[in-house]
Amino acid sequence: MLTKGDKVSVLDEAINGVVVSVKNNEVLIETEDGFTMTFFVNELIKIQDSSNLMNSIKRIDIDEISKEKTEPKPRSFVKEKKDKREIAAPEFDLHIEKLIPNKRGMSNYDILTLQTETAKRHIEFAIRNRIPKIVFIHGVGEGILKAELDFLLGRYDGIDFQDANYQKYGLGATEVYFRQNNK
Repeated sequence: MLTKGDKVSVLDEAINGVVVSVKNNEVLIETEDGFTMTFFVNELIKIQDSSNLMNSIKRIDIDEISKEKTEPKPRSFVKEKKDKREIAAPEFDLHIEKLIPNKRGMSNYDILTLQTETAKRHIEFAIRNRIPKIVFIHGVGEGILKAELDFLLGRYDGIDFQDANYQKYGLGATEVYFRQNNK
């Protein structure tokens, strides 16, 4: 209950003041601006003295707050661990949109031929330049390009291939390893 001398704030208004008198359900307050106003008890809330408020804030451990802000939060996913000796493999995206600016007028056969010819050029380049590993991104789709790529890779000697890292590429990529002959 409110008593004379209590500091109060008016709900839904930006008015603070001190209780002058309380009669039944009505409270007379003197605002910070020196005006006297009457409010019902349910329109007022008793507030702490501002000096007490500052003392309660000082009790909060400032070191604890700064520790929370500087301490990094643990990541929620498992990060792929990389071998320091492993170099990044070149990635070649075989999606038709990445190969040509406009596919209008091309049949599915033309698109598939362009994609397999591009893959063949990259394989030949990797063999010539003794690149140990490359990745072809073919997408999931209906699996036609993946099947063609598997057929193409199967025709080469000294090449191993498998689905690429699922975490990084999903099911839409193939890793190609080139066994190096020391000549």
